[in-house]
Amino acid sequence: MSTELGRLRKLRNYIAGEFRDAADGRTTEVVNPATGEAYATAPLSGQADVDAAMAAAAEAFPGWRDTTPAERQKALLKIADAFEERAEELIAAEVENTGKPIGLTRSEEIPPMVDQIRFFAGAARMLEGRSAGEYMEGMTSIVRREPVGVCAQVAPWNYPMMMAVWKFAPAIAAGNTVVLKPSDTTPASTVLMAEIIGAILPKGVFNVVTGDRDTGRLMVEHSVPAMASITGSVRAGMQVAESASKDLKRVHLELGGKAPVVVFEDTDIAKAVEDISVAGFFNAGQDCTAATRVLVQESIHDEFVAALAKAAAETKTGQPDDEDVLYGPLNNPNQLKQVTGFIERLPAHAKVEAGGQRVGEKGYFYAPTVVSGLKQDDEIVQNEVFGPVITVQSFSDEGQAVQWANGVEYALASSVWTKDHARAMRMSKALDFGCVWINTHIPLVAEMPHGGFKKSGYGKDLSAYGFDDYTRIKHVMTSLDG
Repeated sequence: MSTELGRLRKLRNYIAGEFRDAADGRTTEVVNPATGEAYATAPLSGQADVDAAMAAAAEAFPGWRDTTPAERQKALLKIADAFEERAEELIAAEVENTGKPIGLTRSEEIPPMVDQIRFFAGAARMLEGRSAGEYMEGMTSIVRREPVGVCAQVAPWNYPMMMAVWKFAPAIAAGNTVVLKPSDTTPASTVLMAEIIGAILPKGVFNVVTGDRDTGRLMVEHSVPAMASITGSVRAGMQVAESASKDLKRVHLELGGKAPVVVFEDTDIAKAVEDISVAGFFNAGQDCTAATRVLVQESIHDEFVAALAKAAAETKTGQPDDEDVLYGPLNNPNQLKQVTGFIERLPAHAKVEAGGQRVGEKGYFYAPTVVSGLKQDDEIVQNEVFGPVITVQSFSDEGQAVQWANGVEYALASSVWTKDHARAMRMSKALDFGCVWINTHIPLVAEMPHGGFKKSGYGKDLSAYGFDDYTRIKHVMTSLDG
């Protein structure tokens, strides 16, 4: 819920079925990254607010846990329908949050979000267990799958709406209750979601508190949640894991990525460049699965780089209402500074083939950028840029491609581009990443798991595996002697 506060809208927390200001009245300004200007204030939630939200979720948990799967399914289907009916409001909030193109937000985010909620609505009724059996004479064993309890969830700023869905939908489908914190830079769409969801779920099942990293820390360290789930940076994930370890909370981490895109010499270059450029620049490259680290076989390297630089030069960034743009601004001044810093620190052997500069002085726009001539140990190859920057390296053979592709600390997503089926199968086995796409990059479906290894975190989003992460297993044994 938002109200007018002079020229700025006033966003509020959603706790126990009602909208509230922060207990101590503190707020932060929320800035539209397309303009660089504040458009709203949001609560800077502290201990009292987190305590209230956790208490509400804890009170609601027994009742929600004991609902039937059919009841939870019905509620989630209502939420999906309501999101569709109020799609234009959600789009407007998200565009103000992020500066994303209006048309692409409408076509690329609302449909999958609604589909994902409906998938988890179905998953709520698929809590199957192994058959009961006698594994000891005179005793029958059964296995119960139960919700874990209250879930503390922290969503990122790159896809505020969709990542909120990835958090709350499986948790609520499994019978848990939720306290969700959006990023401090993008709370608007999540607060609107709370208004929509609050009209459907019992009070306390879904709660939203806004705030900064200290608010998130208070949530993770709180004694009530049985599970902490975060999508964010590696540094944030490590802090969450450390905090949660103090009382042995379950932890679900979806962190950074540095996806290798391995292009072999038999690839259709034009098709690969077209798809890779979109997968690298979409959402301003602010995607942990973005196609940002391209490895090209040396025999086609020069041709590929020339084609990719041309594609970058033809890619547009701009204001949300411009129908010709592929992506909008970076999310905040710090992110603009980070991306700019990577380019400013490039080694002498690197070459900027396209872009490499800020676009305009209003908002946080950055040009689609291609950098070639890089070596495996270069900073920009090893570390996540999270911006519209695609790097290119040249490899000699399949062995070197695998070595370099795997030679980073991240292990979320990857892709292989070749017409050779056997090679594609060898590469899909050898690549140490949670997802391997073949002759495509970035499509996701609700039925398939998303999540990585190494410093990309652990746990799965989407799919039945993501649903299982929000449940616990209990063994029940009964005597047959009465």
